Amino acid sequence: MAELQTDTAAPTPEAEAPLLTITPKAVEMIKLTRQQEGIEESYGLRVAVMGGGCSGFQYALDFENEARETDVLQQYEGLTVYIDPVSARYLEGVTIDYVLGMQGAGFKFINPRALGTCGCGSSFSV
Repeated sequence: MAELQTDTAAPTPEAEAPLLTITPKAVEMIKLTRQQEGIEESYGLRVAVMGGGCSGFQYALDFENEARETDVLQQYEGLTVYIDPVSARYLEGVTIDYVLGMQGAGFKFINPRALGTCGCGSSFSV
């Protein structure tokens, strides 16, 4: 009887999809904002979700110099992005874009999992 051969080599890890997407225009504007505010290039962007707003949750962006122990890190054209594990649950699949329109310019969060948003778009519910 022939002996069954099994492949014992470890599977090669596939490239992990990014938790969230930041468009090239948004990355450009984040870097420009960092420069205009006199913040060193070593600082990355913290993207977070906090309780609040009229729909229950709101997004927060801020510059930070280093990651926290449990942060998820992502790189976008030389920009490091820090995401805490709690926020990561709400940011999965989100795209951050920078838009110019008749109502002004700013960062737009496109969240396919949001069940509702407020009228101004600054908060969401899941």
